[in-house]
Amino acid sequence: MSRVPAAVAAHHPATAAAGAEVLADGGSAADAAVAAGLAACVAETTMTGLGGGGHAIHWDATAGSAQTLDCFVAVPGLDGTAQPDPVEVVITFEAEPVPYLVGAGAVGVPGLPAGLHALWLRYGRLPWSRLVEPALALARAGVALPPSHARVLAMLEPAMTLNEGAAAYAPGGRPLGAGGVPVLPGLVPLLELLRGEGPRVFYKGPVADALVALMAERGGSLGRADLDAYEARWADAPRTPRAGVDLLARRDLAGMTATLARLPVLTGLDAAARARAVAGALAGGDAHGHTTNVGVVDPHGNACALTSTLGLGSGDWLADYGVHLNSMLGERDLLRGPLVPGARMGSMVVPTVVADDDGLVAVAGGAGGARIRSAMVQSLAGVLDDGLDPSAAVERPRLHAVAGPAGGVVHAEPGSDEAGLAALAADGWDVRRWRTRHHYFGGVSLVGRDGAAADSRRDGAAVTVPAAAD
Repeated sequence: MSRVPAAVAAHHPATAAAGAEVLADGGSAADAAVAAGLAACVAETTMTGLGGGGHAIHWDATAGSAQTLDCFVAVPGLDGTAQPDPVEVVITFEAEPVPYLVGAGAVGVPGLPAGLHALWLRYGRLPWSRLVEPALALARAGVALPPSHARVLAMLEPAMTLNEGAAAYAPGGRPLGAGGVPVLPGLVPLLELLRGEGPRVFYKGPVADALVALMAERGGSLGRADLDAYEARWADAPRTPRAGVDLLARRDLAGMTATLARLPVLTGLDAAARARAVAGALAGGDAHGHTTNVGVVDPHGNACALTSTLGLGSGDWLADYGVHLNSMLGERDLLRGPLVPGARMGSMVVPTVVADDDGLVAVAGGAGGARIRSAMVQSLAGVLDDGLDPSAAVERPRLHAVAGPAGGVVHAEPGSDEAGLAALAADGWDVRRWRTRHHYFGGVSLVGRDGAAADSRRDGAAVTVPAAAD
């Protein structure tokens, strides 16, 4: 039985490099995930940021158990300020206009800074200041947009260039293209503060002051009481058995682990049976989200996955600190009941550990709103059922099934098995063949016993760290 190699997989080369640097310096899986998470807030600002939230999972190789960390956004309003109405913007996906809600009324209490600190406090080895250094170096140098991130920016222009976002992403009056560098000078003083004082500055320090002042200016309900009350939450990871392994992950809104558990084992199925099984298991909603993930395994076999997001982003910025605020209260697919001040928002984010009797099998996480489940289920099934290495499993063409009152739609990437698609069409599915591979189909980063992989749909990168680095 091979053990999972020490590696980092992430949705940007700079993010992966930051985690690998910390691993090579003797850091733990948690240290590397924190360093990579901070780096993502510099390198992947169209996807995530310190004004957002996330979820993490940590696998302790010695104990053979995992814990989840909830650092997602909370509903504001503990000060008694009424929740204002968000502002609607329209984003076009493949010629389909989709309304989104942004503005101060969509801003939830940021949880990512508290989560990164909690992850380090419990499982970190290196000094906190060391974990901030890679992100600070990136902020000082600037990080160019890879092609997939530039495409996201072009698609999200109505939201990303609101207010202070115009100076960051369209300094010449047009959105930056691939190779363009977002103009975010405030990230340098922010990260210098974080290096010296830690993430508490988001909740009680100068960043908190700026956040409360901005919300008061723009009519948001987020206030001092919301920041004072926020805390990241640890819990034992629920286990879901499937064909000789355990899936360890939080219970997300889309039910990824339950979906994978009910998916028939695909080994030996013909194309028609495979397509029917996958589409039937995956049929669900089709919300859009912008998220990123990092997966890490350290030389001791401990693992950590961290998924973070801004949602679409509210269009409100802490300009002095380069922080774009989240839009979670405007994400319609996350609204499953009344918004109660202090309560956590639900999420489809689902960082996952897979284990068997011999220990860690894989650690993975995904991005892409409702397509997180589709991407994760198919990638993990590729490893578990088809025996693919992580790269082949992640890069294999995907389906995304959406059930509706008048039938269902199956979106299919180029290269999908035509016999399987024909079987779905014969069953009454509306099969829509995409002309190109697209970030619509989600992004997965995965480290398993046969290596590490990060989704090319998101311009991801995976770095394996030699065992001697420990």
